[in-house]
Amino acid sequence: MSTANPTRNPVQRTHLGTLSVLAWTGDPEAGHDMPYLLVYSLGDGEAGPEAGETAMVAMIEDIGLKVGADMTDATAASSASPIKLLVEGGQAVLSLPYLSAQCPAPDEWLTAAEQRGHAHLIVAGRPWPDATPGEPVSEEILQAFLGDQENLMACGHALLPVSRLRQ
Repeated sequence: MSTANPTRNPVQRTHLGTLSVLAWTGDPEAGHDMPYLLVYSLGDGEAGPEAGETAMVAMIEDIGLKVGADMTDATAASSASPIKLLVEGGQAVLSLPYLSAQCPAPDEWLTAAEQRGHAHLIVAGRPWPDATPGEPVSEEILQAFLGDQENLMACGHALLPVSRLRQ
């Protein structure tokens, strides 16, 4: 007897393409100092951007998030999330199935993450080929991508606790 779920879309790793992570905060002076992490694909997987989008959506669901506006609260004591966030040495270290990445975090992000004790993770279902890993992204380009309602509704969202190395 098979226990496979035929309605579940398997993640095609080779379709994910280049995955990257971007850290930023809102405007602290406007009282919007949430630390955000965005995981996105360049859409350069072996089967093209459309297959990459399908793979990203499958990944979002596979890691326990929902595509759309629902926020998964991984800060709850009962949470058994496969997503982990470690902040150490000016880096946000994000671990989840299919990706383990170190992301340089701006000082304001580090301060907000320390003060809040959590960060808002956004996993984009749609590719973002305009954001070159390692290159700065302007506020306007970020807003154009995440400000697009269709792009935002194709994302998975989670509130992640911030962990630190014990000393």
